Amino acid sequence: MSHARSFPPLAESSATTLILGSMPGMASLAAQQYYAHPRNAFWPIMGELVGAHTHLRYDQRVLALLAARIAVWDVLETCIRPGSLDGSILKQGLVANDFSSFFAHHGNVSRVFFNGAKATQLFETLVMPSLGEMRLHRQTLPSTSPANASLRYADKLAAWRAIAYELPANVAS
Repeated sequence: MSHARSFPPLAESSATTLILGSMPGMASLAAQQYYAHPRNAFWPIMGELVGAHTHLRYDQRVLALLAARIAVWDVLETCIRPGSLDGSILKQGLVANDFSSFFAHHGNVSRVFFNGAKATQLFETLVMPSLGEMRLHRQTLPSTSPANASLRYADKLAAWRAIAYELPANVAS
C-alpha cells in the first residue's frame, strides 16, 4: 500500500475555473507534474481548448492554463492507494485538501469541473459539507485517464469544451 500525497494547486488569484482530479497517478507523482502519464488526454484537450499544447514544456502549459484563469488541483491531499486507479483509493485514510483556504484566496472561482466521477464523489462527500452555502457551478466531465478507454478522445474533447465557455477573449477555443 502506498500513501499518495497531492501537489499544491496550480492557481492564481484571478482564476475563475477550477479543474479537480481525485489524486495524481503514479506517473504524475514521479514527475511531480499534473497529468504526466503520456496517454492521459488532459494536456491534449487543454492544448485544443486553451493553447496548453503537449509540445510545450510543462511550465509553459501551466502558464497557458493560468492565463485562461483555470486552476488545477485534486480533491485529496493524501490517501492510501495501491497503483494509480481511482477505484483503488481506499476509504480509510482519506484527507481532503483545504478548500476553505483555497476559496478564500481564489474568490473569483465560481465553476468547478471534475476530471471523472471519483473526483466528484470525493468532493461532494468530503468537501461540500464544510463549504456551507457556497454557490459553485459543479460539473463532472469524463475522466481524461487512459483507464477511461471506453470513451474516444473526440468524445472526451467534446464534453470538456464546457470549460471553454466564459474564457477570456484572447484564449484559444
